[in-house]
Amino acid sequence: MKDRTAYIEGLYAGKAAIVKETYIAGSGALDFTPVVDDDVARFLALTVAARRPARILELGTSIGFSAATMATVARGYGGRISTIEFEPEIAAAARRNFERLGLAECIEILEGDARDILPSLEGPYDLIFQDVDKELYPDLYEECTRLLAPDGLFLADDTLFPVLELESRWEPLRAPIDAFNRRLAADRRFASSLLPIGDGVTVAIRLTD
Repeated sequence: MKDRTAYIEGLYAGKAAIVKETYIAGSGALDFTPVVDDDVARFLALTVAARRPARILELGTSIGFSAATMATVARGYGGRISTIEFEPEIAAAARRNFERLGLAECIEILEGDARDILPSLEGPYDLIFQDVDKELYPDLYEECTRLLAPDGLFLADDTLFPVLELESRWEPLRAPIDAFNRRLAADRRFASSLLPIGDGVTVAIRLTD
């Protein structure tokens, strides 16, 4: 696995517009929710480039690495991102990062609990990326479905948690992720697949009626 990862990262070294390690170093933040790995960031950028979603909704900003990655592509065609972050201090760090990278104009940060914010939003969103507190994945499922456009993309990170070797502090997250995975796989409103990149990324398309 390590050899495979090293080979892939070597292929793309120096090509990405934003790299996880340098992004974190430049942010100056010390305590934050982990951000996506570089392979997931590349996948997000590629997906946005291919689908050109006008409206993107992200659940779980952290210090803004994934949002910034998508925004570097979306700003080229006028796309906009709304991203939800619960912790005010982390949201402030993300905002500074967006300003530092010249991306603030195309990213809106919504501060608060996603369970409270989602019902107040109006869709449709062309792409929804879920990387919020894993215990909330099942709770937010129907609201994400409501907000997603027909033929829109629903992406979820860390969906291989049920089968990965995890630190003990992450053990309680296995069950909610498994519940989310099974629900989405069985949902006739979606066509989906779970990709083994990063800690697992689920890709689902909202089927039209």
